[in-house]
Amino acid sequence: MVNKSSSTRKRVLITGAAGFIGSHLCDRFIKENYYVIGMDNLLTGSLDNIKHLFPLENFEFYFHDVTKFVHVPGQLDYILHFASPASPIDYLKVPIQTLKVGSLGSHNLLGLAKEKKARFLIASTSEIYGDPDVHPQNEEYWGNVNPIGPRGVYDEAKRFMEAITMAYHTYHGLDIRIVRIFNTFGPRMRLNDGRALPEFLCQAIRGEDITIFGDGSQTRSFCYIDDQVEGIYRLLLSDYVYPINIGNPDEITIKEFAEEIIKLTGSNQEIIYKDLPVDDPKQRQPDITKAKEILGWEPKVSRAEGLKITYEHFKKKLNA
Repeated sequence: MVNKSSSTRKRVLITGAAGFIGSHLCDRFIKENYYVIGMDNLLTGSLDNIKHLFPLENFEFYFHDVTKFVHVPGQLDYILHFASPASPIDYLKVPIQTLKVGSLGSHNLLGLAKEKKARFLIASTSEIYGDPDVHPQNEEYWGNVNPIGPRGVYDEAKRFMEAITMAYHTYHGLDIRIVRIFNTFGPRMRLNDGRALPEFLCQAIRGEDITIFGDGSQTRSFCYIDDQVEGIYRLLLSDYVYPINIGNPDEITIKEFAEEIIKLTGSNQEIIYKDLPVDDPKQRQPDITKAKEILGWEPKVSRAEGLKITYEHFKKKLNA
């Protein structure tokens, strides 16, 4: 643990702080002059994502697993729970830890929020909609999830997170926020983490064939990290306690996306096809009506613009 004295700044605890989205949230709250306490057990996160923050007097880091009792001395104004494996390659490898961080971890942090009288925001996901029967997906849709399938460990962990968080709100009066995050990309994504965007970029940069699972007709909607962080920040500071989708509704098929990557990288790879994984969603597109009306938020960065930045980041990492 790195311990530094805080000032009169508002204090925020961010779990999963060394992860992709968590590290960008740390940057945002530092920029907004908060005192940031990052927490991570580094199961899937990396200190490289936050090492630039360690010299700062308004940042400290706890190496800790939130499935164990969580104690943070002093006042906390906000707790953002972003600790969880997020890619299929991770949660299929550590299924029990994934369930524990969504259940035990959420319970521990909700108890801490209750003790500190802190506002509590959880990172839910579009995966709570499963392989959807409704398109695009709005917050009133309850989802089509297989609880005992291979993806169930992640999907049901997030559904439980929403349920227990809402229970703390209705029973204890805890001030809560719930963000449903759709596919997000940008610098600090892990290389080869099993998701389409990093896999395609890594394969293209290395000169390998692009691998598509299924026939490529399944769709995704990609939101750039800066837009995602802005939406989360606005939700936290809003008065809305029910789930809100934050994502980019610009939908594209996986095959079209692979072709975009090949064009961007100037590579000349073939596209090869493999069997679609069990319960893989056929469509994914957020309905962001609520985000627009309640938060005044919508994405600003186009997929093409965000991909250029992400490509340069991946190229630098792979060359290193």
